[in-house]
Amino acid sequence: MRVIRTHEPGVVTIDTVPDPEPGAADVLVRVHACGLCGTDLSYVKHGGVGGPGPEPLALGHELSGVIEAVGTGVDGFAVGDRVVVHPGNDELGRIGNGAPEGGLSDLVLVRQAQGRLLRVPEGMDLTYAALTEPVAVGMHAAERLELAPGAKVVVVGCGPVGMAALASLLDAGAASVVAIDPGETRRRIALELGAEAALDPFERGMWKQLSEIHGRHPSGSPLSNAYIEASGSAEMLNQVISRAAPRSRICVPAVHLQDVTISMLVVLMKELEIRGAIEYPDRFEDALDLLARRDLSPMLTDLVSLEDAAAALMDPAAMRAAGKTMAIVDGAH
Repeated sequence: MRVIRTHEPGVVTIDTVPDPEPGAADVLVRVHACGLCGTDLSYVKHGGVGGPGPEPLALGHELSGVIEAVGTGVDGFAVGDRVVVHPGNDELGRIGNGAPEGGLSDLVLVRQAQGRLLRVPEGMDLTYAALTEPVAVGMHAAERLELAPGAKVVVVGCGPVGMAALASLLDAGAASVVAIDPGETRRRIALELGAEAALDPFERGMWKQLSEIHGRHPSGSPLSNAYIEASGSAEMLNQVISRAAPRSRICVPAVHLQDVTISMLVVLMKELEIRGAIEYPDRFEDALDLLARRDLSPMLTDLVSLEDAAAALMDPAAMRAAGKTMAIVDGAH
């Protein structure tokens, strides 16, 4: 079978390896679609999770497919079932995040599969279902804000996680969500997903525009209740802290690989709350349900072959300008 792997910093290849053999507790899934993630770009940059390891790193952790073989100890699933795969945990080794398996491949061995598979609802496209993992990340970030219905929220950075957070906030009853992103494509997608406005952070007067939409605090800050900082930009995080109204909440699901210097005096004086959000504790099934309830298909902008996916991982700028880049591995479903 084919699998996309990184061997050393900046190197991505499509390798041919033996087909996996499932054990009694395992399931073998023929991959239909697998999303490309910013985490994958980081692994390619470093040649592995934290640098090159003893073996090449298989990439891809946002996957859907069709069950090809089921171990004798796995209940509730059968050959031919359409599924989304939970990439796993540290004990098992995370698919596409350090495990021998990666979703950017023809076949994936799902070890200890009980509880790691979700059946895709009848009528839902398998490509669309592969959005479950990034949607779960965005949903968790939105929930970390713990906002009451009617809140006014700003999403900074409209990559897939920011888009998913935007949709989750609206689904939970937010009165207004404003998106901020420098990319025209991503701003357009945000509007299609229900954002009240989509602003360019490089446009002069952007914060004034936000105040006109959400109202102005006596201090001059926008009256937004909360922010999701999903851009990974230290500058944008500092702008949010500087511009946020008193007692605003800020959730940071973005990966900041380098330390960020912020003014704790401003955090103190405004009584701001800054919360991190990582992955999706217990949110996987809810993410698939959200995909069934709301149309998040505008996120799917770039559907590529496995060969083109390998090339895309070598072109971070183009990938970050798109919505979600999705590799279609098996076009039969």
